[in-house]
Amino acid sequence: MIDTSGHHLVYGVLHDYLSGEELVDTDDERIRQDLARMLVEDLGYERSALEPRLKIISDFNGKQVESLVELAVRVKGRRLFILRYGPGSLVTREQAAIAAARILEPDYRIPLAVVTNGRDAELLDTRTGKVLGTGMASIPDRLQAETLCQEYPFEPYLDGKQRERALRILNVFDEEICCADSKCKHNGTNNE
Repeated sequence: MIDTSGHHLVYGVLHDYLSGEELVDTDDERIRQDLARMLVEDLGYERSALEPRLKIISDFNGKQVESLVELAVRVKGRRLFILRYGPGSLVTREQAAIAAARILEPDYRIPLAVVTNGRDAELLDTRTGKVLGTGMASIPDRLQAETLCQEYPFEPYLDGKQRERALRILNVFDEEICCADSKCKHNGTNNE
């Protein structure tokens, strides 16, 4: 049965492709599951190399925001790129993805970020902010990732002011306002 009581269609529950965890079944969650499946079955990553549903908490001007990183991809023991999903325009998601990749890992800036709406994607250099590739084919496969690990440095991103700027970007871009200007009761993690 489809629950249409909110602004997100809820079809029931589904099981996470990577962990088996029970999640709320929504259109967005189905796309997230398809992305994880694509990384494993089509692009050659081990399930253990993918870290799902990572969160970054920011709190500015009394607004606490939980930012979701759908997947972090580890290659040779380090996070090489993150993948962030959102429906609609990719350009509007670039800055938040770059900010998340800069601060998710406390010891270094994750070198790459992918933004996708499930049909299209962009691969971003998190140092320069440049778009390195477009289209779903721009998401590196496991063999390309090995090469990228050597090409892109895992530089520290420890400057307090830089980290605060990145957190502010996430706080602004990821604050969910919906339902006639109120806070969304569905936080985008498991309850869409």
